[in-house]
Amino acid sequence: MEEYRLEKDVKRIDFDRWKEFNEHQPEGSIYQSPEMYELFLKTKKFKPDVAAVYRGNQLEGILLAVTICEYEGILKYLSSRTVIYGGPVIGNGVEDKTAVLRLLLEALVQQVKHQSVFIQFRNFVDWKAYLPVFEEYGFKWMNRLNFVVDTRDKEKTWKRISNSKRRQIKAALKSGAEIIEPEQLSEVREFFEILYDLYKHRVKKPLPDWSFFENFYRMSKEGKLGVIKLIKYKNKIIGGILSPVLTDRTVFEWYICGLDTEYKKQYPSVLATWAAMEYAIENNIATFDFMGVGVPDRDYGVRDFKAKFGGELTNYGRFGRINNKFIYLITEIGFNFLALLKKI
Repeated sequence: MEEYRLEKDVKRIDFDRWKEFNEHQPEGSIYQSPEMYELFLKTKKFKPDVAAVYRGNQLEGILLAVTICEYEGILKYLSSRTVIYGGPVIGNGVEDKTAVLRLLLEALVQQVKHQSVFIQFRNFVDWKAYLPVFEEYGFKWMNRLNFVVDTRDKEKTWKRISNSKRRQIKAALKSGAEIIEPEQLSEVREFFEILYDLYKHRVKKPLPDWSFFENFYRMSKEGKLGVIKLIKYKNKIIGGILSPVLTDRTVFEWYICGLDTEYKKQYPSVLATWAAMEYAIENNIATFDFMGVGVPDRDYGVRDFKAKFGGELTNYGRFGRINNKFIYLITEIGFNFLALLKKI
C-alpha cells in the first residue's frame, strides 16, 4: 500500500483534478475550490495557501486557507488572521481519514503560524468527531449557530418563511423594487458602498477591499464562483447579496446589505435574502446557507431576522488556534482601542 504524500506547492496541484475532487465529495464546498483560490489570489491583502494529500496519483484531501491582513507596514502581522471556510475536504472513500487530516493540519500550521495571529476553521459540516485530532495541533472548538434552508421545493420553501416576511417580499415587489443581476461594474460599486458604510458604522468588522467584489463580479460573469443579486428601485441600487454557489448543492449568503431605514417599504435586506433563496430554487440547488448566526444563549438580532426564513438550526461550530498568545492579547487590546478612536 502506497504511503500518503503531502503537496504544498500549488504549482504542482492540478486544478482540474482539484475542481472535480471537491465537487464530488459530500463535504465539498465552493470555498475549497480552485476558483476561490483564484479570487483570493487576486484580492488585495489576501494570501491563499493550499495543501493537498495524495496516495499515489489519487487526490485524497485538500485544504485551502486564506490569510487576511487589514493593515500594511508594522501592523501587517498584528492585523493578520487565517481563515478556512468549509474545509478541509477529504475523499469520501479514504481509508484513513485521520491520517489525511493530520497531514493537512500539520501543513497548515507550518504554512501560516508566522504569518497570522490566529487560525480559524468555519465549519459547514460536523467535524466534532475529529476534535482530538484538531486538539493535537492546538485548536479548540467553539459554538457557532447557523441556519440552512432546504430549497428543493419552491412551495414548501415559501411556506416555511414567516407570514411577516412573505408579506414584506410581496409588498417590496409591488412597490416597484426589482431583483436584478448587475450588468455594469458601477452597479456592483453601489452595492459595495452600501456594504462599506454598514461595516464601518454598524457591523464594526473588517470588509474585503473593493478588488474582492470587482473580481467576484468578473468571475461570476464567466460562470465561476456564484452570483450577485441586487435590489434596484427607481434606478438606484438599494441593497444586494453576494452568494458563492456550489453547483446543485448550496447557495451561500456571504455579504448582504440593504438601505432598510431609507427604503422602508422596499425591504431591501428581506428582498435580497429572498433573491438568493429564489436563485437556489430556480437552479435546482438543494440548500441556502446563512453562514452563521452567532453563539447560543447570546442575543443576536441578525439571528432573529434570519430565523424567519424557515431554515434548520445547526451548530457545527468553529475551530480556533492562537499562533502567538502574547501578540493576540496585544492585538485584542490595540484594535479595541482603534475601534474606539474611529467612533470619536
